[in-house]
Amino acid sequence: MCSHHSTPAQKAAPDLGTGSIRQLLFRLAVPAIIAQVINVLYNMVDRMYIGHLEGIGEAALTGVGVCFPLITAISAFAYLVSMGGAPRASIFLGKGDQETAEKILGNCTAALIVVGMVLTAVFLVCGYQLLDLFGASPATIGYAWEYFSIYLAGTVFVQLSLGLNAFINAQGYTVTGMLTVVIGAVLNIILDPILMFGFEMGVAGAALATIISQAISAAFTVWFLCSRRSYLRLKIPNLRPSASILWPSVALGLSPFVMQLTESVISICFNIQLQLYGSDTAVGAMTILSSVMQFSMLPLQGLTQGAQPITSFNFGAGKIDRVVKTFRVLLITCLVYAAAIWAICEFIPQLVIGIFTPPDGTLGLYTRGALRVYMAASVLFGIQMACQQTFVALGKAGVSLFLAVLRKIILLVPLIFLLPRILPISQDTAVFLAEPIADTIAVITTSTLFAIIFDHLVRNWKADPLRN
Repeated sequence: MCSHHSTPAQKAAPDLGTGSIRQLLFRLAVPAIIAQVINVLYNMVDRMYIGHLEGIGEAALTGVGVCFPLITAISAFAYLVSMGGAPRASIFLGKGDQETAEKILGNCTAALIVVGMVLTAVFLVCGYQLLDLFGASPATIGYAWEYFSIYLAGTVFVQLSLGLNAFINAQGYTVTGMLTVVIGAVLNIILDPILMFGFEMGVAGAALATIISQAISAAFTVWFLCSRRSYLRLKIPNLRPSASILWPSVALGLSPFVMQLTESVISICFNIQLQLYGSDTAVGAMTILSSVMQFSMLPLQGLTQGAQPITSFNFGAGKIDRVVKTFRVLLITCLVYAAAIWAICEFIPQLVIGIFTPPDGTLGLYTRGALRVYMAASVLFGIQMACQQTFVALGKAGVSLFLAVLRKIILLVPLIFLLPRILPISQDTAVFLAEPIADTIAVITTSTLFAIIFDHLVRNWKADPLRN
């Protein structure tokens, strides 16, 4: 690991407390957005190639799609550790406490390694049974397990590359954060056709290309945080776990963890209901829909990642006026992007469907109608993401967790099972309709809570006698 000795050549921390909010946000957000778009290519590129495998494309694509909930769960544990730790590190940087920020980095690194090892063992033992339970059919489970069993070898790499990248972005080094993702994604794009078609490894080649790429990305991330290029340094003494350091980070990370983990739960619920009311075609369509949803959400996460260090740093420094301005710019930008995604899905769905399967084939034609229903409320994602992630950046763990649970567990899961029984429309369409209904209710709740809590925060700041 890294030396614990400091060096005078260490890079100075970026100044997030002065200058134009708009320019600062876009300077940090653009690389983060690019990184998030590229990051989604890890799994999407695999699906693009797999969907076009001659003779087995649709069955293999559906099988790999059943793996998606378990792969999402693996990513969720990286979020549990780092997406709370990184904002806390930013807040302490705003307070001028570099030592505590580096202790948070070290504790989170140790936790990511342990979590990765445990997840590998657990899924190797029970992964096949879970795939069978979560919607794989006899025709698709062979492809699902072939992909997932190889993918598991890279679980520790996933934890480190995803988790530690958050600490790079939290310092304001989003261009470097983008590079860590670009390295892995470009390697994956190059290796996929070589291993899948050149070496005739098929689905196994796609999985192997992914773990090799993730290993290289993780190595680059660790190297940067050990180097003089990073303001926060990864040091051996800080790897020793401390409850007072680690648990507050995990508590704050519960919200993004639940958001990500519940994507797995939701995919499982969708697959079960669509297998009941539809067929392998409906489950295959859900694979495409989840990919489109992932693509549409990750750029929004890139925007919020760009805003997070600005919000957390200025909150720690007591500059609430800059926190307000950051949120305002973030909200407008998120809304514009979400509206564009909604328009594409509603008016030219074949544009995105054609990436995964021929748009005029059986699966493509079915997915057109399903996509329009499923993404009907996606225009509201901008409000949801801007408000919920600002709560995380401000350290409001309890509110963030409630909102994450509300949207997916309290609303969406019951609706997936209830709507096919009560609506006078085709049952598979009713399953897809659960998503926009849950999203609409969640956004109304989130925006109302945010208006109340944020207004209270600003009023307290204005009334602070130390400020005047």
